[in-house]
Amino acid sequence: MARDHNHPPSAACLSASMRDLGYSLETAIADLIDNSISAGADAIDIICDLSGAQPLVAIVDNGSGMTEAELLEAMRHGTANPRHERSPRDLGRFGLGLKTASFSQCRSLTVISAKNGVRCGAEWNLDRIDAADDWILSILDDADLDALPYVDRLGDHGTSVVWRELDRLVEDEVGDRRNEIVSEKLDALGRHLSIVFHRFLAGDVKGHSRISVSVNGHAVEAFDPFCRKNPATQLLPEEVVRIGEAEVRLQPYVLPHHSRLTAREYDFYQSRSDFISNQGAYIYRNGRLMAWGDWFRLVPKGEATKLARVQIDFPNSLDEAWTIDIKKSRARPPHAVRERLRQIIARITARSVTVHRGRGQKLFQESDAPLWERYADHGGIRFAINAQHPLILSLSTKLKPEDANSLRVLLDSIAASLPVEMIYSDYSTHPREVSQTAVDNDLTIDRLRSLKQVLYGDGPGDPDAFLQIVRSTHLFEGQIETAKTFINEAFT
Repeated sequence: MARDHNHPPSAACLSASMRDLGYSLETAIADLIDNSISAGADAIDIICDLSGAQPLVAIVDNGSGMTEAELLEAMRHGTANPRHERSPRDLGRFGLGLKTASFSQCRSLTVISAKNGVRCGAEWNLDRIDAADDWILSILDDADLDALPYVDRLGDHGTSVVWRELDRLVEDEVGDRRNEIVSEKLDALGRHLSIVFHRFLAGDVKGHSRISVSVNGHAVEAFDPFCRKNPATQLLPEEVVRIGEAEVRLQPYVLPHHSRLTAREYDFYQSRSDFISNQGAYIYRNGRLMAWGDWFRLVPKGEATKLARVQIDFPNSLDEAWTIDIKKSRARPPHAVRERLRQIIARITARSVTVHRGRGQKLFQESDAPLWERYADHGGIRFAINAQHPLILSLSTKLKPEDANSLRVLLDSIAASLPVEMIYSDYSTHPREVSQTAVDNDLTIDRLRSLKQVLYGDGPGDPDAFLQIVRSTHLFEGQIETAKTFINEAFT
């Protein structure tokens, strides 16, 4: 008959393994902010201090705080059974986040908490764990607490998490290079928090107060990935999928064309790779963004869906169905949600294509005689220069027959050699940097004069028709006011 044997893991080995679960600085701090929000905090300050002899990071909140017994439970590895029912306000799952997130960045974790004016503190140090190969937790006394940084910020309630021995944060660098690395990581941290907690920062989560988060005194501003305040954003009907007693809500959006985004909206998406990478489902658990930028292999990412986004909300009671990981950075929707999402994607793809190509279609419609024409036939899609454009017709009539034929060959060659792949690559990744127009005002006036001469010679001409031709060439894109001024002077 089998016999039982108590066989605990090596504390030194397990603690070392827990450091490499894949946290970055921003995901680690986001995990700690989850704890602060669950504790009812509405002000969270993140401090990175490299000025002292011992660099440190502190996360200080004004939440409800903990008694010593509650603190000891929080410092224990695995404080919550993920199968147990939890409060809808709870953003945790396994009870590992505080420890695993912290150890991913530092070797010394100190937590100080105040509740009803009574302070307590405890510290994990990986060097002590390694030396003893045992889970030895240091309980701090009043003298220890008084010596800790930022403890005075707690007041009667709140919690401060202090990281020291930051071997991962500074990457063994010193001096200016160390400061540069940390500065880059803090910038990434601010961007990450601005989107992950954007609904809390904006006060849009029911049952939670609006929160404020700062990084070294700089407030983190909410960034809405759906650009809901932009009037050009399209809001499609919300759908609900029931899984047992719980609801999963799916809200589709189609973002505006990049030319209608604000500079901040555009820069944010470009700083997070590009629009193609950011398309997909945005998954929220209790209002906190867990994962985004994925269609879960339902469709490939591409131009057709680059402006499509689907906000998906689910409660923490469905954590197991969504296979939430320890870092809360991965989530896979249950089958019923995937099938509904598949249907939604089919609908919003057409909307996304219309918005993305809409401005391009307008270019072909804004004149009766566009310079470029688009053909879609059995041979596929091709672009050709319109031989009936007034500029080309006017030039052709002034040429000898053999020269006019040479002009047609030249134009056909230009159209055939259009670098479609290069244009697609540049425009899909850096659309605002692609520009075919000159910005020199004198050059613009010279071109307008030449265009007028080609079309009308020394004759009077038609100012309205001339303006339409100017628009159709797109040679003067962004300089239409200059063209109008020229027309008023040249055609009077």
